[in-house]
Amino acid sequence: IVAFVCNWCSYTAADLAGTARMIQSPNVRLIRMMCTGMVDPKYVIKALLGGADAVLISGCHPGDCHYINGNYKARRRVKLLQEILPRFGFDRRRLKLTWIGASEGGEFADTVNKLVAEIRELGPSEARAMTAV
Repeated sequence: IVAFVCNWCSYTAADLAGTARMIQSPNVRLIRMMCTGMVDPKYVIKALLGGADAVLISGCHPGDCHYINGNYKARRRVKLLQEILPRFGFDRRRLKLTWIGASEGGEFADTVNKLVAEIRELGPSEARAMTAV
């Protein structure tokens, strides 16, 4: 699972979860972005086509963005992406958007663990199944 996380909030929460030694699934690779508003939809599609089982985008709570409206941009993009993912052959549940503040390390760990469990139920990505053949 590829996770695009905001430098100011979600990445800090992930760091807090790690330093507090909270139990987290190791199946998530973090990509630190300055803001979720900078996550280009091409990155999401490329990750899924490249074999990622899911993509998580996580940033500051609405109204708390360091770049004023970046998380609102991310929300609009994710909504559009979830509409077009089936055209690429992907279940829309393979893309998740969350808001996790810097002090919410426990919330980050819970989100990661729940997402990994959901994706395990869905099974491997269709793109990964095609590349394995």
